[in-house]
Parts: sequence; C-alpha cells; structure tokens
Amino acid sequence: MKLHVGCAMWAHTGWQGRLLPHPLAPRERLRAYASWCNAVEGNTTFYATPSAETVRSWAEQTGPDFRLLLKLPKPISHGLRLADADVPLRSFLQVMEPLGPRVHALWIQLPASFGPSDLGTLAAFLHRVPRGLRSTVEVRHPAFFEDRRWEQRLERVLGDVGAEWTSFDTTSVFATPPTNEAEREAWAKKPRLPRRSRALTDRPIVRYIGREDARRTTEGWRHWTGTIADWLREGRSPTVFIHTPDNDDSLALARRFHDEVRALVPGVEPLPEPLPTGPPTLF
Repeated sequence: MKLHVGCAMWAHTGWQGRLLPHPLAPRERLRAYASWCNAVEGNTTFYATPSAETVRSWAEQTGPDFRLLLKLPKPISHGLRLADADVPLRSFLQVMEPLGPRVHALWIQLPASFGPSDLGTLAAFLHRVPRGLRSTVEVRHPAFFEDRRWEQRLERVLGDVGAEWTSFDTTSVFATPPTNEAEREAWAKKPRLPRRSRALTDRPIVRYIGREDARRTTEGWRHWTGTIADWLREGRSPTVFIHTPDNDDSLALARRFHDEVRALVPGVEPLPEPLPTGPPTLF
C-alpha cells in the first residue's frame, strides 16, 4: 500500500543546503527531491513546454513509480479554453512521452471564468485525451461548489471518461487574516472556495495549502489525514500535495503528513531516506 505525497515544485531556494544538498546541478535536483517525496506537481509545464532533452532528464532522475502530474500548458487551458486544442495537446504529449508511467495524470487547471456554460467544451476535450492517460480537472468557478445541480453535471462529465476532480483546499489559508507578506499574497491569489473531499476515482488528488506557522498547517490538515486514511483502506491510491505560502517548509511537511497517515494505516510503505545535505563526517 503506497501513499504518494509531494510539493508544488522540486527546486526551491529555501530548501538548498537545509533540506537538499547544495549546490546541485539542474540535472540532479529532481533526483534529490525524489529522495524526500514520491510525487510532484508539474507546474513548470503550465508556463512553458520543456525541451525533449529536459523531459528525458526528468525520467532519468526518477523511478517508474514516481508520480508527476503534468499541468496542461496555459495557452491551451486559459488561452484556447480547451477549444480547438487537438494540435497543441498532441504536441505537448509527444514531448512528454519519455516520462512513461511517471505521468500520473494530465492536470487541467481551469480559470475561474470557466463555468457551467463551458461544460460541453470540457467534455469534448476530455474525450480527445488519449486513452490510457488519466485526467484530473481543477475548477475554480463558484457555481460548481455552491450549486448542487452544476456540481452533479460536472461529476457526470468527469465520470464519463474516468477523470478525477482535483480537491484544492485553501480553507486553512482563509481561516484567519494573514500574518505576513507571503500569506497576504496567498490571500490575493488563491481561490476562496469550500473544501471538497469527494473522490470520483480510485486515484484521488488533493492540493492542501497551509500557513506559515507549521502548527497551524498541521492542525488544518486533520480533515485530510483521516480522509486519506479512509481512502487507503478502501483500496484507493491517493496523491497529496502540501503547500505553504512561501513553501520553505513544505518539503518536510509533506513527509510529516505521510508519517501521520502511516500512523493511522500502518500498512502504508515508508518513504525513502532523504539524501544527506552535506558530505559524510567521521563523527
């Protein structure tokens, strides 16, 4: 039984020399991260499609059971809004082919303006995703959370192709006013939506954003440790991503989340031992 956990990125300045070895060549950064976590959000692909050589290096740095969620490029999800996207989608997926089974799902993050009237477009796009490639959809339009009718219609669209609805939980961030600049930025940029913890498939995906205070972050994820434990007992294979506003501690917190779930479900496999941050010493 395996629980996959990770962060929003695999290279972060705040981790260097403290959690990850430093310096590290670009072609070694994902390998070092993968000694801490067994999944990562592929946010980089949202902003630009990497070169084929870069993608091959990602494959070389990770094992086949590592989970990488590839975010659909912004020009497709936000520019074209999924319409007439066959050619750019095919080109993107062709570049990603060297990753093989590491591509856990195609992550389709949609703008807040993508609402109920766009469900037909979403359905048509999902039916064009190649068979064998999972999709997970992140919506931010309030109607999908506040109107049961539209929630059910979206679930039917996703269910028709076996796609998941990404749970993006920002309730901890907005529970109390921000205490520093990083939290104020999160207040300005993150969607303020109700928590949703209903799994549609056997591979649910959760994105949880905590606070700068580690204690408040762990208190805020209590709902998820219990939910994830239940999903594992049901035979599901969840993936959970832990964020904080500045992400300086998210790598360690992701492992802590894994430890807390493993305490509830002892059959969960342990994570690998992290690489040392410096050379070995005699004492």
